[in-house]
Amino acid sequence: MQDLKGFLDEKVNLYNRPGFIQNDPISIPHKFTKNQDIEISGFFAAILAWGQRKTIINKCNELFQLMDNAPHDFLLNHEEQDLRPFLSFKHRTFNDTDTLYFIHFLSWFYRNHESLEEAFMIGWSEEENAMGNILKSFHEYFFHLPDSPPRTRKHVATPARKAACKRINMYLRWMVRSDNNGVDFGIWKRIQPSQLICPCDLHVDRVARKLGMITRKQTDWLTALELTERLREFDPIDPVKYDFALFGLGIEEKF
Repeated sequence: MQDLKGFLDEKVNLYNRPGFIQNDPISIPHKFTKNQDIEISGFFAAILAWGQRKTIINKCNELFQLMDNAPHDFLLNHEEQDLRPFLSFKHRTFNDTDTLYFIHFLSWFYRNHESLEEAFMIGWSEEENAMGNILKSFHEYFFHLPDSPPRTRKHVATPARKAACKRINMYLRWMVRSDNNGVDFGIWKRIQPSQLICPCDLHVDRVARKLGMITRKQTDWLTALELTERLREFDPIDPVKYDFALFGLGIEEKF
């Protein structure tokens, strides 16, 4: 185990650096300085993060150009006619109906709250294993408005459907993890890094299996928990830093 920890620590140091940002969807929130803009752009970037990374980044840039590259201001102050250009926005199965509901919810939310972190506090507790409840509660809250389209629910994963929740876990890593390396933002303080669950995307899943860190055959919520438990053996305070190592090995080194 010590050999594996040393190997992964080395890869964390290699990939948890500003050079990682440019070709990754995290580059989108790094374009902003205001916390609310970071939260909003990061949320959209994470939700849209499937497919080729270059395409994801291009679609996010397209989306925020429609908001004059000031998403928080747009959400608070847009008028009905300002929504028309979004009728042509689409990324894979995320279409105009989904886009407009996301804007609707976030506009409503930011008129009543300072930070999107508050939406994740509904199911929060100090327990290390609180993330399942946090994500279930967030999903229910996000879609509690009367006109939420049933089709849009699939775009915000929940452990209630046994999903691995890779994109929402990635978003939380961005917002919660805090170090001096300049990749993750660490602007949310109530959820602790020790509570985060490793985003189990295709590359992470493949590398973790090669390293013998996952035994479950399928990739679901329990798989993400299994991997995170292994990572906590290496660093119980900040287990999800190893996402950099596993992802970097998978996508950069084709491990």
